[in-house]
Amino acid sequence: MAITKQRKQELIGDFRRGDADTGSPEVQIAILTTRIGELTEHLRTHRKDFASRRGLLMMVSRRRRLLDYLKRVDPQRYLDIIRRLDIRK
Repeated sequence: MAITKQRKQELIGDFRRGDADTGSPEVQIAILTTRIGELTEHLRTHRKDFASRRGLLMMVSRRRRLLDYLKRVDPQRYLDIIRRLDIRK
């Protein structure tokens, strides 16, 4: 259920802004989006897993805060990440 090390490296490679970038908002949003998708699939089969549901809500809130920050700081980067990840807003 957890994101693999290889998949995380692929996401960092795809969304980083520079060579040494691992923590920019774009990278964090991409990783959270992947984790949210996997946890959503888990909750479709395990409907009564309320602890995981709480974790999902916390991840969605964290991603929302990062997206709000990016929208405030650089609206063009915000629009690019929304389009690349197919997140609806």
